[in-house]
Amino acid sequence: MQDIQIGGLVSFTTIDYPGKLAAVLFLVGCPFHCVYCSNEHLIPVKDGEYDPEKVFHWFETRVGKLEGVVFSGGEALMQNNATIEYMRRIKQLGFSIGLHTNGFYPQILKQVADIVDWVGLDFKATKEKYCELTGVSIAYDKMIESLQFWISTGKGIEVRTTCDPRFVSKADLLEIAKITASYGVKTFAVQKYTPYHESDNNLTTPEQRDAFFEDKQLKSDIESLFDSVVWRK
Repeated sequence: MQDIQIGGLVSFTTIDYPGKLAAVLFLVGCPFHCVYCSNEHLIPVKDGEYDPEKVFHWFETRVGKLEGVVFSGGEALMQNNATIEYMRRIKQLGFSIGLHTNGFYPQILKQVADIVDWVGLDFKATKEKYCELTGVSIAYDKMIESLQFWISTGKGIEVRTTCDPRFVSKADLLEIAKITASYGVKTFAVQKYTPYHESDNNLTTPEQRDAFFEDKQLKSDIESLFDSVVWRK
């Protein structure tokens, strides 16, 4: 059996798994090349920097202290069977399992539905702009398939959009929110785009990046669609 490749570990977080004290595992590998990616070092498929057994033993010491473990990336489901087996082992310790995903692997998502308790799903842009942002032509359709399936499970989900002004306008954000709400999603998160590279700072202005959060009508329109909207700056 192939070992899971772990590229990072956050030992404690209160924001990555809503309502739970959690740790986050960042897994290696992602099929996308998003322009604003903050974890570019995790995109290439390569050996992870963390020994999976040592990490597992560390989780054993966290039983009763942490409530959940979030699998993130990269794209956590890209490692397929290795991810599934490791998730199952962590679940057996008594932790709730969260998953941050771009939704590109709906068939694998179906395989982990009995293990994962909550999903944070990226809805990156409108369909017309999805390929330009991710570099993958079928990314939008795969994400929608994942969204539809996860809603059918009745388990918790937060759909989130990162508002890079180069790829998401105010009108786009409202369209994304309306599509998301139409599937029955109750929680939506609007995330501010923050340039991660010095060279990106001049491609958008602070005013452009803040505009989504300062438009009262836009906020009102989006908040009317959901039980909960998180404005994450």
